[in-house]
Amino acid sequence: MKHYLDFEQPIAELEGKIEELRRLGTTGGVNISEEVERLQTKLEQEINALYAKLTPWQKTQVARHPGRPHVADYLERLIEDFTPLAGDRLYAEDAAIVGGLGRFRGRSCVLIGQEKGHDITTRQRHNFGMPRPEGYRKAQRLMTMAARFKLPIITLVDTPGAYPGIGAEERGQAEAIARCMELGLTLGVPTISVVIGEGGSGGAIALATSDRVFMLEHAIYSVISPEGCASILWRSADESQTAASALRLTAQDLDALEVIDGIVEEPIGAAHRDLETAVASVGDAIDAALTETSGLDAPSLVAQRKQKFLAMGQKGLS
Repeated sequence: MKHYLDFEQPIAELEGKIEELRRLGTTGGVNISEEVERLQTKLEQEINALYAKLTPWQKTQVARHPGRPHVADYLERLIEDFTPLAGDRLYAEDAAIVGGLGRFRGRSCVLIGQEKGHDITTRQRHNFGMPRPEGYRKAQRLMTMAARFKLPIITLVDTPGAYPGIGAEERGQAEAIARCMELGLTLGVPTISVVIGEGGSGGAIALATSDRVFMLEHAIYSVISPEGCASILWRSADESQTAASALRLTAQDLDALEVIDGIVEEPIGAAHRDLETAVASVGDAIDAALTETSGLDAPSLVAQRKQKFLAMGQKGLS
């Protein structure tokens, strides 16, 4: 069953009519090819028009779409000979962060990403993409290993935020995130990050303190979720749409503010409609960024990275 967002009802109706006509043509011997072609053209026009004018709240819904490609999808299609590494060697394994060694288009690399899961079983196993402190300490371990062996690091960001449970706070959630950021600023190897869905708060930036940070066209990246912002400012989650607009959380906003380094274009109708094309586009962006940064020595990488983050916020919010 396809999952349609509330604003996608016109698309759902057209696809329903097309499917009904195709069933009729199969069972009734009726030639419906011309009508199907007409409706298909109308469907493409509707998708184009709808996705060309998404509001920030609608983009938030798209970023959270259950059919959107997750880290597991990118791993399967972009990384060869992936060997997952588990545990932080301090407390436990955290499945919300997936990481390990592999080869990306012929380059040996370390990949780290937040995995949400695709169904109720995998979502529970990965804690809905909300890492605990041991997950971030596992990421630190992998980053340190990558620097030791001079391997580039690729991170895929997709989290509503770090897990806010009591146990996570007791084990030093804030410290673990801060250490990830600190380490990210000092790594002497190329680091490339892509926000593929949600980039929520410090839980996201812990994996995105990188030489290059990209966002998919309909991804979001924000200090807080629209619902959380609305609950604080208006004491009601009903103002989530207003909060989404105020937060400037879209890829287009953040590119204009020079918070990110570029936008990866999604297929028409967003990544959940054409997984293969979306994954390939992300791969091309990573490949180009690695080519650009791989010739720099460690001091140059560190200096440029620090300057990049120090310069953030200097562009006026008009």
